[in-house]
Amino acid sequence: MFSLFATSPVSPFSSLDSNETMALDTWTAYFLASILIALSPGSGAVLAMSHGLSFGMRRTRATIAGLQLGLVVILLVAGAGVGSLLVASELAFSIVKVLGALYLIYIGWSQWRSSNGIAADGEAGVADAIGLSTRRRFLTGLLTNVTNPKGILFMVAVLPQFISPSRPLWPQLLVMALTTVAVDTVVMHGYAFAASRLQLLFRNARAIKLQNRVFGGMLMAVGAGLFFVKRSHAAAH
Repeated sequence: MFSLFATSPVSPFSSLDSNETMALDTWTAYFLASILIALSPGSGAVLAMSHGLSFGMRRTRATIAGLQLGLVVILLVAGAGVGSLLVASELAFSIVKVLGALYLIYIGWSQWRSSNGIAADGEAGVADAIGLSTRRRFLTGLLTNVTNPKGILFMVAVLPQFISPSRPLWPQLLVMALTTVAVDTVVMHGYAFAASRLQLLFRNARAIKLQNRVFGGMLMAVGAGLFFVKRSHAAAH
């Protein structure tokens, strides 16, 4: 067995008893991997920054909550083996890929065309007036991650490296889901907070248009990039 699953006798996580959830060294490796994954720019980071700038930190929490639920869904799907079946099917994978790409292009184009401005954290503002209610922001975050084929590919490829076959599957998935959500929540809040600090620079019409086109263009570019995502040969066989 790969040394990642080796256990240490001094840790309560590391017992060879199959009732234990995860080895401490395995969890530590997964925790570090989760940090690197969360920090890498992607559609979730772009969305968090876009909503942080447009709606402020407080309102972007709904977007981030949606992103986290989406992460949990694809983690559980991949961990349960459904993700492997999805990756193995050319048709199913292509459907998810196209839906994910079109959705990101749609929300990017909507922002590109928008002439609405920024709502401060303490205001309802024009941002809510364009229809992005708390529910809409939550669903946007959820769908952004759930329809991301890169996320599914990553989970299918990476999760098996951290799952011990000698231990119960679902407790391990629960620990990894909690770890992923905790790390990604902190990182996405960091992206949103950094963007929200720029709100004062985007108050006039020209700056608002620039902001909408920059983030709209970034979302459309990420969406277009999904069309070129290919199945992993290792995962497909």
